[in-house]
Amino acid sequence: MEDYIKKINELAEKYKDYTAQNLSKLVQIKSVSMQEKEVQAELKRQMEEAGFDEVRIDGLGNVIGRIGNGKKILAIDAHMDTVDLGNLNNWSFDPLGGEIKDGFVHGRGTVDQEGGAAAFVTSGRILKEMGFDKDLTIYFTGTVMEEDCDGLCWKYIVEEEKIIPDFAISTEPTNLNIYRGHRGRMEIRVSFQGISCHGSAPERGDNAIYKASRAALEIEQLNERLKDDEFLGKGTVTISEFKSESPSLCAVSDYAHLHLDRRLTWGETKESAVKEVEEIVSKLGGKTEVLFYEEEAYTGLKYGMEKYYPTWKIPEDHKVVQTGRNAYKALFNAEPKIDKWTFSTNGVTINGYYNIPMIGFGPGNEVLAHAPDEKVPIEHLIKASAFYAAYAYMI
Repeated sequence: MEDYIKKINELAEKYKDYTAQNLSKLVQIKSVSMQEKEVQAELKRQMEEAGFDEVRIDGLGNVIGRIGNGKKILAIDAHMDTVDLGNLNNWSFDPLGGEIKDGFVHGRGTVDQEGGAAAFVTSGRILKEMGFDKDLTIYFTGTVMEEDCDGLCWKYIVEEEKIIPDFAISTEPTNLNIYRGHRGRMEIRVSFQGISCHGSAPERGDNAIYKASRAALEIEQLNERLKDDEFLGKGTVTISEFKSESPSLCAVSDYAHLHLDRRLTWGETKESAVKEVEEIVSKLGGKTEVLFYEEEAYTGLKYGMEKYYPTWKIPEDHKVVQTGRNAYKALFNAEPKIDKWTFSTNGVTINGYYNIPMIGFGPGNEVLAHAPDEKVPIEHLIKASAFYAAYAYMI
């Protein structure tokens, strides 16, 4: 084992500039959800240049690279869409510049999460150079629309492409820790109908805003009594949008809705979360619904799923976690931290829906995800490149 571990580390270091430059090229292409066409073409080019056995783009627009043709399947995933740039005054450098400076690659997507893709391209190059011949098929997936709808891309890969891995790694940022789960989430709309009347005599109508406001205050209290989990933490609910309508600004509101961002900890389900909200809303005459996402990918395909993204966690003694630990220790001569994400990932479908055992390991610190001045250490890219290659040998 020592021989191939040493070789992997040597090659990851050798290709550090290659990895950083590949990431810089990806960052320079703006790639918000449903506008990933150009970045996907560049990722495909990089995989082909690295010598992957097969590279193609599926109907939803995911780039799927393959190395090997074994019976067992390992998938290594990175989503290629990013959030938008936000207020440019908050950035101290060009978010689309992809500048390589002071040991970092700078720009939107370096952490969340094109850095993972650049690292796995180098992993593929390392595996090809080493003549990887294990009885394993490795799919490297550069996926789309994750920022808009976590896991939709993997719903397509499993249900339409019929690729069902035996194990998976998400390259979302983990600060080079090994992550084994995160809370799930839901998007719930609570709506209220009212009766409009002239604002000079509000007693003649039924104000939907007041009903929604009463519900909002009770939902705030609901957040305080939700379940807790020793590993994943507490479930939460917050109101992220409040909209209302009326015939005019001098009329009583006849419609209002609240958008709820519900984070689900272990033991909470879609049904239990909906019931908790319905108990508040129904007594005020409101309606509760779990929303559905259906949008058109850059390929022109319209695809969708319910906005319920299950909670998931993998036992620490599971093979996928322990393989990660062993790979980390062999490569870096240190014990990894095993933890969880705060945010949500494609793991909601990979494991949450399809029970595919998976871990997370990615370059960058998640506190910089969606934030200005996003940047990733090149050292992280080197270590992630080595980790994915070693994991393929050891799983």
